[in-house]
Amino acid sequence: MRRSYRFLLRPTSKQAAALAACLESHRQLYNAALEHRRTAYAKAGVTIRYGDQSGELKHIRAGDPDGQGRWSFSSQQATLRRLDKAFGAFFRRVKKGEKPGYPRFKGRGWFDTVEWPKDGDGCRWDSQAHPTATYVRLQGVGHVRVHQHRPVKGTVKTISVKREASRWLLLLSCDHVPAQPLPATGAAAGIDMGVTSLVTTSDGEHLANPRHLATSAGRLAAAQRDLAGKKRGSKRRRKAVARLAALHAKVRRQRLDGAHKAALALVRAYDLIAHEDLHIANMTKRAAPRPDSAGGHLPNGASAKSGLGRSILDAGWGVFLTILAHKAESAGRELIAVEPRNTSRTCSRCGHCTKENRLTQAEFACAACGHTAHADVNAAINILRAGLALRDAAEAA
Repeated sequence: MRRSYRFLLRPTSKQAAALAACLESHRQLYNAALEHRRTAYAKAGVTIRYGDQSGELKHIRAGDPDGQGRWSFSSQQATLRRLDKAFGAFFRRVKKGEKPGYPRFKGRGWFDTVEWPKDGDGCRWDSQAHPTATYVRLQGVGHVRVHQHRPVKGTVKTISVKREASRWLLLLSCDHVPAQPLPATGAAAGIDMGVTSLVTTSDGEHLANPRHLATSAGRLAAAQRDLAGKKRGSKRRRKAVARLAALHAKVRRQRLDGAHKAALALVRAYDLIAHEDLHIANMTKRAAPRPDSAGGHLPNGASAKSGLGRSILDAGWGVFLTILAHKAESAGRELIAVEPRNTSRTCSRCGHCTKENRLTQAEFACAACGHTAHADVNAAINILRAGLALRDAAEAA
């Protein structure tokens, strides 16, 4: 299996300055490569590709030994590949008729990661034999101490450094990580994603939604107002930006921690887990206003949809489902995604489907057979039934 590990770096003040300089050099390289592609196509109709720009790196490094020449050649190639992937995704969206999203220049706050594609090429994990501490060596930076809170298993393939507010993080991608299957429980469950409860199981269990963003909304709003009053380019503005980024980073870590705990509880309890195949990007997309007869626009429920989308993003459905898939794979559990359509409107007892069955957000009462239940529990039972049907169909085939 392939797994990622995330550790906090403990750089000295000089190493932190070197890491910031490394990040800035890679940002400038990315922007220069993007400008090269744009100019070549606009002026001469020539398409520049990754191979062309990678071949010019040697001359760029030779002409700037104290700048671009300080850093790993492989990490700079990875930055050029990152731009090449952005263009590949752009052309793919154009062919599909989607919103193109042409690659943009990266400002100082929009480029936060540098990758070394191979351990030992410009970087080295666990670079010093130390009895109590772990170090990573990065070309141009030195041996940086790592806060390693858990053992690393498998073979380290790629190493990345990411800046998150005022913190520096180390990301390891490892191959051949052994799976850790859990003992069988013989139980299966369907789960319904929600806003009031993050997850409701077909057994009637509700996993709470902590609403971390809503809890921190007051502090975030105060930090945003403080930022708005600062002069652009000033030291006080930079400090205000750092404070706001730190608050958002804390909310992100809280949401990630809650998703890990909820997913682990489900994986430990059930051998098979069925969930809805949700298209979260479509669910949280801003509603288009409805034009009226006078040529203006009506709200069309946009404000209500915006509130629901914010609640969905605060709950972190996408993060939770991604973590659940990884933990299920590692534990040897079966995860099945089912079509979510009408799962909340169908009676889990008689199968009658109508929107009148859903009385309120939490109440379900079948108009045909009179069956009553919690609406989310009823939906979870339908999801489990659909998941079992998909599994049986796959085994029969």
